[in-house]
Amino acid sequence: MLFLLLAHLVAAALAPALVRGIDRYAFLILALVPGASFVWLLTRGPDVTGVDARTLTETYEWVPTIGLEIALRLDTLSWTLALLVTGVGALVLFYCTWYFRSFDPALWRFSGAFTAFAGSMLGLVLSRDVLLLYVFWELTTVFSYILVGHNPERVANRRAAMTALIVTTFGGLAMLVGFVMLGQTAGSYRIDAIMELSPTGSATATAIALVLVGAVSKSALVPFHFWLPGAMAAPTPVSAYLHAAAMVKAGVFLVAVMAPAFADLALWRPTLLVLGVLTMIVGGLRALGQHDVKLLLAYGTVSQLGFLVAIVGLGTRAAALAGIAMVVAHALFKAALFMVVGIVDHSAHTRDLRKLSGLRPVMPWLFGFTVLAAASMAGVPPMLGFVAKESVYGAFVDVVSTGDGTGIGPVAGALVLAGLVLGSLLTMAYSLRFVWGVFGNKPGVEQPADLVPVPVGFATPTALLATASLVLAFFGTGLTSLWAGYDHQFPEGEHHAELALWHGLSPALGLSIVAVVGGIALFAWQQRRSFVPSAPWMPSSERAYEGIMRSTDRLAVEVTGRTQRGSLPFYLGSILVVVLLVPGTALVMNRTWTEDVVWFDSAAQAVVAVLLGVAAVLTVRSRRRLKAVLLAGVAGYSTAMLFLLHGAPDLALTQVLVETVTLVLFVLVLRRMAPYFSDRPLTRARWLRVGIGALSGVFASGLALAAAGVRIGDPISDAFAEGAVEYGGGYNIVNVTLVDIRVWDTMGELSVLVVAATGVASLIFLITGRGGPQSPAAPLPEGEATGRWLRAGRTLDPERRSIVFEIVTRLVFHTVILFSVWLIFSGHNGPGGGFAGGLMAGLALMVRYLAGGRYELDEAAPVDAGRVLGLGLAVATVAALVPLAFGGQVFQSAIVKFHLFAIGDIKLVTSLFFDLGVYLVVVGLMLDVLRSLGGGIDTDIETDDEGPDLPGSYADRDTEPLTGGVR
Repeated sequence: MLFLLLAHLVAAALAPALVRGIDRYAFLILALVPGASFVWLLTRGPDVTGVDARTLTETYEWVPTIGLEIALRLDTLSWTLALLVTGVGALVLFYCTWYFRSFDPALWRFSGAFTAFAGSMLGLVLSRDVLLLYVFWELTTVFSYILVGHNPERVANRRAAMTALIVTTFGGLAMLVGFVMLGQTAGSYRIDAIMELSPTGSATATAIALVLVGAVSKSALVPFHFWLPGAMAAPTPVSAYLHAAAMVKAGVFLVAVMAPAFADLALWRPTLLVLGVLTMIVGGLRALGQHDVKLLLAYGTVSQLGFLVAIVGLGTRAAALAGIAMVVAHALFKAALFMVVGIVDHSAHTRDLRKLSGLRPVMPWLFGFTVLAAASMAGVPPMLGFVAKESVYGAFVDVVSTGDGTGIGPVAGALVLAGLVLGSLLTMAYSLRFVWGVFGNKPGVEQPADLVPVPVGFATPTALLATASLVLAFFGTGLTSLWAGYDHQFPEGEHHAELALWHGLSPALGLSIVAVVGGIALFAWQQRRSFVPSAPWMPSSERAYEGIMRSTDRLAVEVTGRTQRGSLPFYLGSILVVVLLVPGTALVMNRTWTEDVVWFDSAAQAVVAVLLGVAAVLTVRSRRRLKAVLLAGVAGYSTAMLFLLHGAPDLALTQVLVETVTLVLFVLVLRRMAPYFSDRPLTRARWLRVGIGALSGVFASGLALAAAGVRIGDPISDAFAEGAVEYGGGYNIVNVTLVDIRVWDTMGELSVLVVAATGVASLIFLITGRGGPQSPAAPLPEGEATGRWLRAGRTLDPERRSIVFEIVTRLVFHTVILFSVWLIFSGHNGPGGGFAGGLMAGLALMVRYLAGGRYELDEAAPVDAGRVLGLGLAVATVAALVPLAFGGQVFQSAIVKFHLFAIGDIKLVTSLFFDLGVYLVVVGLMLDVLRSLGGGIDTDIETDDEGPDLPGSYADRDTEPLTGGVR
């Protein structure tokens, strides 16, 4: 079965190329895919039909962590629906060859979406897992949105597509919640397991109610019926498939699948019977009032869907058999009639029945097939529609007379039956209105001019479907045996259910006669009175939907106007207030986590914590920017001290390095900012923000304590100590975790770091107008090429140089670089690692920049930062992939031991090479930041400080002054 879905997927992917190559004739090739699927399904019929029917299953793992699998099944019901999906789909694709004009610019998109739509519907009816069913359910929604909006230039198409998307997605989300509840209750998401649930209990009832919301919205029952007539804005082939065999049948299919297990739920029958009968009557009345014959059929579909849901939802054996027969009959006649509309529209260039007249002599064969299809829709013998409808009446007569195990009283049963007969009467009337409207001779209306001849291939699908509606009616006994695998899931009824053209004189036959004769009389009366039913006083779902959407749009405008004001403090305050109100309230109300709180392990921790708090408070109270940065640094170094006191020297080292880098970068940026924060008074709004910030800090601290205090399981990190040595070959758990145990996280962070560094640097260079990361080569004064402590030291303004700083830089730079390399090698067993080593090397480069400016930085690292970043990422990637060449897994580490002459025994872990990639990425990041925030801002300062070209000024010198050195 999976290959059927894959075939549709491949065909959908290839469809645009086929259309571009052979234009609309590509539909003939695309039709082969559902056509071949139809043939394959026919060959499986003997296995899945009859009294001894089996269920064929296929299961493939998909997302095992959440229990999602590609589980497919083929039983009697899904086999029947799959035949409709593939058979009607093949005929509609064949029909598209003549429906669309040549070189339609949107045809490539339509062909792919339609084929994918057919494949999604096939996957829906074959799904054995309700989560997989939901995936295909939503795929049909998405593809129908694309198909209905085929012509996005028309407002009607866009509006109809959006309405269908919103309504069906709403129902689908409700259904998903129901599926999750059922799956959790059953312990499995497979339909087989869910069907074994007992139809009792509030949880099951709630879940089924949510599932029914999805079913009735998808199948356009009241009050969701309005989206389906609007979808007729789509091309006619879409309507033929959508209304006959796809999407709208999904809700009917879902009800039919679950009826054997859940029909006895208290809400099941009342909900489906009331909504079904009401929808049938409303749809029938609206159909009688339409002048557009396509819209007439659309409302007719609404009416028929209500009929189908009421039948399959009754939950008796007779109703199940009648329901599956009615589903097949409806697919055949409705697809045929929509194709007739498309043919007439192409030939006469109109669908308005007031402008159509005299087509019967011109299209006699099409008229004959239309009469057959309309007769089946109206339930006129000897059509399949009559056979199915009479069986429906028989099933409900049993309910009225005996209840038939449904628990429905005779009065309620009689009311439902009367509603169905009334709906069938309306069906007969609008069927006659359709045939008369398309082919009848209307006084005073001339035959449309310039009628286009109908090609044989264009009418062939209609002929096949209409003929099938006639022929299948004579095989009632065979169809009864064929579908026994489905209806026998229900308990036996009052009589043996059987499909036949003649059951003798029975109440069901009498009701059929009433419906047919009454429909003829209603149509004749409507023609004589020229009556078009309308009830403006009745509540309209369309108007209600439009009102809801207008109110939602207005609410969105008001909320956006009040909240999206461009104020960062307002945005951040709103987020923090919500955090304080929701999880903050829960944290305060549940204080069990406070029982075992240990505030500190030693007095030193308490002293450092107090220092940290004082520094944080003074930071936010400081008016001078540099002072605030320094105090923030004190808080950061205090945090590092806390790490060290808690026995985490590796974290402490990293924190110190990061804090140092951050402190210097802040100072670099502050050079272009005012020395003081704005001196604003503490207004009420500022006091409010202070309060929100303080409470947020208290909440964050409390949440951290609570998270540690309410743990009920052993942390996964308990196994890291042993794994770090056994598998990672190192005693530094932190470093082994980064480069081995959770190396995928580190790889992702490296990639993000490279992208972020490139983006930030590019943005800064774009703003500053500089085209490249490196400064132009600095000219050196004549005679001063040697005897300098720094290579570019003479490029600095003498007043801004520090000889002591230059000497210290010259002495310690290479030592710091060597120390950074040592940190890479030592990090596996002691404090260090690639990240710490990279930061240390970055600090060395930072010292060179601070001592000698941007030219000195370029002398120290004459390489593009982007190349270093790319090299680091490449080294990490190669280190990840190399184990594959030796039969290992990605990122798998190996411990290599060997003896090196004159050095001794050496132990090497291959994750060291990944750590080397981390080192290079961090060095490249530091170099990028220094050149952008350092060198770039230096250039801006020099540009601002340039004076007139006066003798003795720096503008007159051979060298360019620089502000990057120590002042």
